[in-house]
Amino acid sequence: MNSISSNRLTGRVAVVTASTEGIGYGIARRLAQEGAKVMISSRKEENVIKSVQKLTNEGLSVSGQVCDVTNAEHRQSLFKNTKEKFGGIDILVSNAGINPKLGYVLESDESSWDEMFHVNVKCSFLLAKEALPYLRERKGSNIVFVSSIAGLHPYPYIGAYSVSKTALIGLTKAAAKSLVTENIRVNCLAPGIVKTKFSTDVSSNLNQRNSKLNMTSSVGRIPMQRSGTIEEMGAVVAFLVSDDASYITGETIAAGGGIDCRL
Repeated sequence: MNSISSNRLTGRVAVVTASTEGIGYGIARRLAQEGAKVMISSRKEENVIKSVQKLTNEGLSVSGQVCDVTNAEHRQSLFKNTKEKFGGIDILVSNAGINPKLGYVLESDESSWDEMFHVNVKCSFLLAKEALPYLRERKGSNIVFVSSIAGLHPYPYIGAYSVSKTALIGLTKAAAKSLVTENIRVNCLAPGIVKTKFSTDVSSNLNQRNSKLNMTSSVGRIPMQRSGTIEEMGAVVAFLVSDDASYITGETIAAGGGIDCRL
C-alpha cells in the first residue's frame, strides 16, 4: 500500500533510468507514492516486468520499458512512449551508471575509462538533451542526475568512477544555468554508502583485494554509523523535484550520513 501521505507530485510524469532495483527503484517508488506517474526502465526485460508488477500491486501508477541508455533508439523510444502513455514528461532522473573496474585513477586502462565515461557522463548528457523537448512542453520541469559522494570526495580505489561522478556535478551546474530562464530546474543527488547490489559488488571486490576500503570499514567512518537506504535516497529526489524545492537549482545534495565530503 502507499504509505506516503504527501501528494506533492500529483499530475507529474517522471522517467527514471536504471530503476528496477537499488537507488533507482527507491526513487521511482517514492515519486509514484507522492502521486507521480512513473516510467521505470532497465536493460533487462524480466526486471522491468517484475518491478512494474510489484509497484502496481502497491496501487502505484507506473509503466515500464527496456532501455539500455547507451542505445539511442532505446532512449528516444523511452521518452516517446512515456509521452504517449502518460501525456508528457515533467521529471527526468538519470540514474544509470557503471563501475567496470576498480583501481587508482591513473591505473585505469583506457577502455575501462572510456566505457565508464560513456555510460556515466555522456549518456546522462544525452538523456537530458533528448528529454529537453518534452520537458519544455511542461511547466516547471526537473532534471536530477544521480552522482555519488565519491564525486565530491573521491575514494582512492574507485578513482575513475569518482571522477566520472564529479563530472556529473559539473554537468548539473552548467545545465542549471543554461535552463534557469526556461523554468527547468537541474539538481544532483550524491548518495553516500547505500546498501544495494551495486555497492555490495564493489565492496566484495575490494575485500577480495584485501583492501582497507571495504564497506564495513567505510560505514564505521560515517558519523551516523550506518549505511543509507534506497527509501532515503528516494525522499531526497522527491523533495528536489517538488515545488518545495522551487528555489533550488544547480545544487548537489549529499546524502551520506554526515560524511565530510567537501572537495
